[in-house]
Amino acid sequence: MRVRDLTPGQEIDQVLMVRTSDARRVILGDRTGTLECPPCEIAAGTCVRVSGTVEPRGRLAVRAVRDAVPGEYDLDDLLDGPRIPVDRMEADLRALIETIQCDHLRGLLDRVFGVGSATWEQFREAPAAKRFHQAYRHGLLEHSLTVAQGVSAISATFGGVDRDVAVTGALLHDIGKLDAYTSDPLAIDMTDLGKLQGEIPLGYYRVRRIIEDLPGFPSELAVAVLHIILSHHGQLEHGSPVVPCTREATLVHMIDNLGGRLGSFDRLEKELPEGSAWSGWDRALGGGAWFASRAA
Repeated sequence: MRVRDLTPGQEIDQVLMVRTSDARRVILGDRTGTLECPPCEIAAGTCVRVSGTVEPRGRLAVRAVRDAVPGEYDLDDLLDGPRIPVDRMEADLRALIETIQCDHLRGLLDRVFGVGSATWEQFREAPAAKRFHQAYRHGLLEHSLTVAQGVSAISATFGGVDRDVAVTGALLHDIGKLDAYTSDPLAIDMTDLGKLQGEIPLGYYRVRRIIEDLPGFPSELAVAVLHIILSHHGQLEHGSPVVPCTREATLVHMIDNLGGRLGSFDRLEKELPEGSAWSGWDRALGGGAWFASRAA
């Protein structure tokens, strides 16, 4: 049974993945949803065979749990992933980079996303978050690409926007997540650096170091791109040390926010039981989500 189709009172005996395991709780799940149970000695990132009774509010009363053995499960049933194949996303990313007219910005993007580079291999695999949107393998690529594509399309609509700067900033805005999150798709979590410094400072320092290694990179371009990274959360209380002060930074912040919220709809729809059109209350959206096609 898929987790999203389980109902209170139902008995289960199946393999689930351990998403989180700490002193407070254990989160088990498949690609469609999660269940919470009391803490026990199982490690995050492992697959376990669990039997028990489903309780209200997504909880599970566990009777027995053991490590799953090969042949009992298919990882594709347990791991979430993007809607678009990763090879197509990579091709779209490279096509978008080819549209950048500024040689300095193209050089920066080639240094980060060049085929075979250590950064690219890490970026290609990384998740975009721990929970709320694109919290799966290739999620960072999916999120950054869609934000950059949106920025590219809208930059032609409003006057005064430097498209090259805006698209470059959009592609790099979440680069700090490479250091802030673990890359293991079986157990995504924050790293020590992520907890101690935060994804925005980590991204700023990573891109600044690369820029300093690029001969002749104009200081005004460096300021413009780094400001987008520093301000993309939009508000001080949301973790940005500065608010957006340029057209390009404002555009990236708005599209980034939109991309994250729409990503939450994707997550909720995947978790929705068959026959349901409304999700439960979601913290990221501040309410429930309604899916009209399911209602129809």
